[in-house]
Amino acid sequence: MRSLLIAGILAASLLATTPVYSGDAPAAAPGVRVFIHHEVADYAAWRKVYNSFRATQRKMGVTAQAVYQSVENPNDVVVTHDFASAEAAKTFLASDDLKSAMQKAGVKGPPQIWITTRAAK
Repeated sequence: MRSLLIAGILAASLLATTPVYSGDAPAAAPGVRVFIHHEVADYAAWRKVYNSFRATQRKMGVTAQAVYQSVENPNDVVVTHDFASAEAAKTFLASDDLKSAMQKAGVKGPPQIWITTRAAK
């Protein structure tokens, strides 16, 4: 069931960023999108920490973000973050600030992480 949730979120996110016209991708399209899937102890507590981390996200190159929850388990969360480059994404993911915030927020176990880029035509 968890795999189905992840696949659905990945598909919905990709469709949401795919242009509906035949020209090039819009200038605002993300260069890199990171998907982070994890379970949290308590979504409300996690969300407070996540929201307080937004300024740090911006400083570290996050250009856009979104949060999704499983319909069946609100503590099953997928977060997307957009970056201009894979290097910026990797630096963010390796940061001690992010690791500390995730621990403080009650993230259970290591997250599943995918770093993606827009596919070539």
